[in-house]
Amino acid sequence: MFSSSLHRRTGQGRQPLVLLLVVAVFAGAMLARLVVLQLVQGSHYRALADENRIRLMARNPVRGRLLDRHGQVLATSRLTYSLYIQPREVTPERWPALRDQLVALLALSPNELERRRSEGANAEGFRILLAANLKPEQVLRFREQSSALPGAEVDSDVLRSYPHGSLAAHVLGYTSGITEEEYAQLQPKGYRIRDRVGRSGVEKVYEPILRGEWGGQQVEVNAAGQVQRILGDKPAKPGKDLRLTLDLELQRTAEQALNGVRKGAIVAMDPQTGAILAMASRPTFNPNLFSDGPTTLQWADLNRPDAPLLSRAFSGFPPASTFKIVTSIAALESGLYQPDSKVLTTNSFCYAGLCYGDHGAHGMIGFPLALAVSSNTFFYRVGLRVGPEQLFKAARRMGYGQPTGIELAAEESAGLLGDPAWKKAALGEPWTPVDSITSAIGQGALQVTPLQMARLYAAVANGGWLVTPHLVERPTRRQWIGLKADTLRVLRQGLRMVVTEGTARLLNEPTLPAVAGKTGTAEDPPRPDHAWFGGYAPAGRPTLVIVAFGENSGGYGGTVAAPMVKALMTTWFKANRPADAKPTLRPG
Repeated sequence: MFSSSLHRRTGQGRQPLVLLLVVAVFAGAMLARLVVLQLVQGSHYRALADENRIRLMARNPVRGRLLDRHGQVLATSRLTYSLYIQPREVTPERWPALRDQLVALLALSPNELERRRSEGANAEGFRILLAANLKPEQVLRFREQSSALPGAEVDSDVLRSYPHGSLAAHVLGYTSGITEEEYAQLQPKGYRIRDRVGRSGVEKVYEPILRGEWGGQQVEVNAAGQVQRILGDKPAKPGKDLRLTLDLELQRTAEQALNGVRKGAIVAMDPQTGAILAMASRPTFNPNLFSDGPTTLQWADLNRPDAPLLSRAFSGFPPASTFKIVTSIAALESGLYQPDSKVLTTNSFCYAGLCYGDHGAHGMIGFPLALAVSSNTFFYRVGLRVGPEQLFKAARRMGYGQPTGIELAAEESAGLLGDPAWKKAALGEPWTPVDSITSAIGQGALQVTPLQMARLYAAVANGGWLVTPHLVERPTRRQWIGLKADTLRVLRQGLRMVVTEGTARLLNEPTLPAVAGKTGTAEDPPRPDHAWFGGYAPAGRPTLVIVAFGENSGGYGGTVAAPMVKALMTTWFKANRPADAKPTLRPG
């Protein structure tokens, strides 16, 4: 009995010790867990807590505007609202109910919502755009019901806007959203998944200047997601405005002048500096389509066979009789011909069993009249005597066969100079005298861009300087090509005679200053001919060079392209800008 009583007392004495040990174990575990949470993983959990409590509300940078030479707006930005979903918050099971709510609330197409959600799915969990350009009433309805639409959000965005539609579209270019693949490369440069970048034209080349920098607010929110206070604020830095050399009114006239052809291009340039005053291409496109994202039908239309996205001002075409200027330069600069040399012109010219026709026989004439009447037989004979070496040397000297140096270099063709080396490499055939005959009148394996041609006419107009075309005023290279004074005199006399008594008398207009230039009609069988005119004015102190081109337009340079040039010159000189009249530059 004593023993059992002692045993009971001993057991009762151990109970507090066991309880103490249990408490100590639990307390130790709790303490260890606190140590792990506070010391080892403290920074991680603090970051998670801050993510739940503190949010960063990004602010879009406003893209810099594009302005014409007088400050008129060519491209700006507009505010728009878009509907998104956060895929991490909207499970496949929840999506049908949320979709139906959005359809009923915002009057949206359920099929369109399904399509956008499917196409926008991404492994990274970036939010998916469901609808763009929401109307103000749609935005208001969403704001009122947003608490009942978890995972959906309406956010503002800044889109590019081109107030003049398709005007100068190939020069300005367009912007569009970055892809997931691009985001991985652009993120270190400060880009965000919602960013847009320039895809072509000035928008692409001057992207670093135009884009600006993101800003945002750091705010503290409660459990309901309501903002409690602002912790920090960094204003978005807008992009810089960019003033172009384009003249809005002259650009408008160029676009209208091209209405007469289905495909073509016009380039207007200051011959003294190389500043581009107007540049238009037909067919064209509306860059606003890319701000919202083109539909499937719109994208198909943009990629139709006549290529509206292609700038024909940068594309190469056979120069036809405009190339006779190069042939004249080769003849006079080589010393094989003198400024007063005369060559026989006939109704046809036969060589090696082949005969080549002409549109008139004028007997023995010199270079100025040959240019004025665009005599083929004159230049057949000159081309044969001069030969390919001198002919292509003169072409390269005038900037043909090479990029012009304009900012949009990635979009510019270098053209083609089909010289003997090219023919041997491309066709495996030797050069023949017949090649010299056809090349001398611009009908051989030759391709020249309207911009390159404008550069050639500028060199004749300004006294022998090969300028660098540009769309934004900047230091540019100007190369002295060293043409003889007599060569320049003969060329200028001939180009003026083209207008006064030759193939472009349409431009011998008393309302215009003295115009000089050259027509060209390029064969392109079995399609209709191309039509060219390049020229400058005033002939004595040139301030404007214009090249107009009609691709497969049919007709002649004097009847198709010259009227375009007349329209632009009428617009330009009607303004009577004496400040633009600069003396002809001489080497010094």
